[in-house]
Amino acid sequence: MLFRVIFFLFMAVLPCSQAWSAPTQQRFNDWLVTCNNQNFCVTRNVGLHHGLVMTLSRSAGAVTDASLRIELGGTGNPVATLAPIAPRLLLDGKPLSLTDKRWHIEDKLIKTADSVTIDAFLQQVQEGKALSLANGLQTISLQGLKAALFFIDDRQKRVGSETAWVGKGEEPPLSVPPAPALRAVASAETAQSPLGREELNDLMDYGNERMTNSHCSLDPFRREIRVTALTDDKVLLMTSCESGAYNTVWLAWLVSRQRPYVARQVRLTLPFQPPGEAPREIELINASYDDRRHELVTLDKGRGAGDCGSKPAGVLTASGSASPATRSSRRATTGRGQMPGPRCGVTPLSTCSAVATIWSTVKPKNGKQLLCRGGFAIAGHADDLAF
Repeated sequence: MLFRVIFFLFMAVLPCSQAWSAPTQQRFNDWLVTCNNQNFCVTRNVGLHHGLVMTLSRSAGAVTDASLRIELGGTGNPVATLAPIAPRLLLDGKPLSLTDKRWHIEDKLIKTADSVTIDAFLQQVQEGKALSLANGLQTISLQGLKAALFFIDDRQKRVGSETAWVGKGEEPPLSVPPAPALRAVASAETAQSPLGREELNDLMDYGNERMTNSHCSLDPFRREIRVTALTDDKVLLMTSCESGAYNTVWLAWLVSRQRPYVARQVRLTLPFQPPGEAPREIELINASYDDRRHELVTLDKGRGAGDCGSKPAGVLTASGSASPATRSSRRATTGRGQMPGPRCGVTPLSTCSAVATIWSTVKPKNGKQLLCRGGFAIAGHADDLAF
């Protein structure tokens, strides 16, 4: 089954003369690479791995902030019934010993954040065909790993430097440029005055008119209209449109609170073309707005067991648009929980039956918030990437 995480962007940013980096995602055979707009990159194996996943991440800049983890998760691998993975790890069918003391080893997890250890491990495995577990079906295909590593080296402009994983050279670490600058966005005040009864009724009538003129297939008796005040001059108007066994697709508009109503439909498009034939435009699936937390949430339900999600924070800009911000957090279940640090990055998630993307409208103290622009796209089975 295919699962996807959607990370969308609709924003108004302040003009600036600096050069910005766009997010990107590329697939190299059995490896997927995602880099955000600060050139923080994550790569991991995709495909039929039966729950054995290797994840490698690295920040941009001279300081090598990298991490590598190999873990066994998924509903098909009950933790209590399987032997530890480190003693069973094989490289092309031969035992792969991890003797360096800087490896942190648990029953179902092997990880390190030591750059020297990571570099030595990658030199050892990047020309191989597969990592696997003795007496098990779990496999990490290494086809495409070297290309993925070179892509990250090139993206972070490390090729020819001592810090490169593949394209090593003699240039010192300080030759590597720092992470690109982030945009700043103007934050808007949240609604100070609630919707009055008459104002709400008028907006509901306007929503009914929108539904009547739409091409939605949902039975009129099952359609819903939701109106939420975002600011003193804008509301979020949402109408249900299509429905299936698990999911309901919504349409949304940013609407002025005064007549004559001016509406702008929320159309969400990934800032790059996802791998394969996946569309760039994103649907609002099972959308809802948490007025208390100022969060817009979409939840895409699959049919498999297990749960995972993405929870990036966003900024309500002066135009009333939500923008992704650096203050973000994600939660995932991969046989264990993960909570990455407060950076705009990408984080691998695991097998999911439901994937959530949550936007929150935050109010920075200085009135501005660094903007982490971009996102992720679609991954294969159990390969959801978000930031």
